[in-house]
Amino acid sequence: MSAPVDYPISLAVEDFVPVLLTTGGVLLLARRCPGPRIVVAAALIGAGGFAKATAKLIAAAGGPDLPWLRDMLFPLLTVGFALLYLSLTRDSAHRRLRGAAALTVVALCAVAAVLAGGPLPMLMSTTVFATLTGIHLIGLARRDGDRTAAVLIGSQLTAFFVLGPLGSRPDQTVVLQWAEQLCNTAAQAAFLVATRRLTAARVDAPSESAQAHP
Repeated sequence: MSAPVDYPISLAVEDFVPVLLTTGGVLLLARRCPGPRIVVAAALIGAGGFAKATAKLIAAAGGPDLPWLRDMLFPLLTVGFALLYLSLTRDSAHRRLRGAAALTVVALCAVAAVLAGGPLPMLMSTTVFATLTGIHLIGLARRDGDRTAAVLIGSQLTAFFVLGPLGSRPDQTVVLQWAEQLCNTAAQAAFLVATRRLTAARVDAPSESAQAHP
């Protein structure tokens, strides 16, 4: 089904803001877990968000509807969040098993999406990896004694559960879309603040891998 195009350009432009906030938050996590994988994860997550926002902007400006560009959102988010989760838990036990399980989930959902002719299975896998990532970050915040960061991550995760299915519904009014996007922007701003707190607390501390392997 084609996406609605009865929204103003200002609404389409605002859709880039939460993408920038999320990408920035993920990039900050590279301070806590140094290495290229989190940077790649941030690039994938950002690319997914920019793809959908760009398709929306083109349609709002009177251009053609580009469902192939819009539908890149969840495949890229799935791979990005899977890589982010595996990067954050790379020093945990059973990391190889986690990697194999993540690859299996991504592959199965990709096949299901092709068979279903829609991105819904990729939305499901994105939800799985985003949830696992959020739970892990909440655990890190609690371990650091940072209740504020834990609450902020919890807020962002809750918004993901609520706004994802809500935003995928057809025939939304402009007012409803503004409300959804502003709530999403607030949630991603909370994520950025939380990751800033998590990384600021550890910027001068030894890496987790060094602590795990003295």
